[in-house]
Amino acid sequence: MGLDVVIFIIAIVLGVFIYWRESQSNALYRFLNKMFNTKTLQMKASDKKGFVYKRAFLPRLVYVTGILVIIGLAVQFLSPFAIFTSYYGVSAFASTVAGVMLGTYLAHFILKSGEVIEEKSDVIEDLVQDTLEKGKDFIEDLKTETPTLKEDKKTAKNETIQDGKSARERLKDKGLL
Repeated sequence: MGLDVVIFIIAIVLGVFIYWRESQSNALYRFLNKMFNTKTLQMKASDKKGFVYKRAFLPRLVYVTGILVIIGLAVQFLSPFAIFTSYYGVSAFASTVAGVMLGTYLAHFILKSGEVIEEKSDVIEDLVQDTLEKGKDFIEDLKTETPTLKEDKKTAKNETIQDGKSARERLKDKGLL
């Protein structure tokens, strides 16, 4: 179980790397597209789509699984490791596929949030400045209101003292004593 977790984490990092690399250049996908498609079906030069970059879930899953199966078969036949004939090999393969898929979505989130932050940096800066100004105004309002409350309390005390009647006399006046 411990090895599966390590393989899963390494696969997440691999997925992030694959997605980031394909967002920079999709030369391999473009090359295969030119080989297998006719001139009318080939992708345009401005199209950034790749094996995992700008793909929906199902095609991305098919490409990732297909590439990992090809790599797994090569390792199976060229080395003494039995990937597809043991439970642990299949479990590691499944962890790798899941990790790469999760890594591609994590990389998409990171790249997209970076783009949004770059686009909205001026708006965010203005928003923070407005919030700071409102906070300063609120603090100033609190500072100016505090002395007026103290003055109101002092005048209320002065009025009761000026009345000159004790609490006992006031209760007698109201008929409560």
